[in-house]
Amino acid sequence: MRSISFARRLASLSFGALLAASIAGPGAFAQTTGSIDKGESGLPLPRFVSLKSGRVNLRVGPGKDYAVDWMYLKPGLPMEVIQEYDTWRRVRDADGTEGWVSQSLLSGKRTAIAAPWHRGKETMISLRTEPNAGAPALAVIEPGAMGVIDTCDGAWCRMTFSGEEGYVEQTLIWGAYPGETVED
Repeated sequence: MRSISFARRLASLSFGALLAASIAGPGAFAQTTGSIDKGESGLPLPRFVSLKSGRVNLRVGPGKDYAVDWMYLKPGLPMEVIQEYDTWRRVRDADGTEGWVSQSLLSGKRTAIAAPWHRGKETMISLRTEPNAGAPALAVIEPGAMGVIDTCDGAWCRMTFSGEEGYVEQTLIWGAYPGETVED
């Protein structure tokens, strides 16, 4: 059984995200779906996306004239779109940091972070062979490790972490809402 290491998790986050993780509490990671609203794009709000580029500026307002508040350095990092204005998207990361990003820097590819609310704790998440708690574990995932979502059925997500593909309980990831279905 493989363990997805702290070093890989560290590589998946920007320095700022790590700093925010060290001071944020579990309440910063609450996920709510509420009623389904649609943004200017016609897509639902809120929704999850990921960063397309390895260098993405998070701005304090929707436009290039606004100051850069944060810079993300990891492509594929999951983001929650919470507001739209023209070609700009107000996003929230797993640490609760919010700001504006150009839509051209976002992708519909679904990724997720394993239990970021457990970072720094001795908690491990099992990547299982089948979507049930009794199935054998293929790997142990450290909180904060990033993976790619293949599908979710509302209770379990088929995901890939560092080349290992298996199933994770949907409530243990940040990148899909509880009960949400995600298809290929």
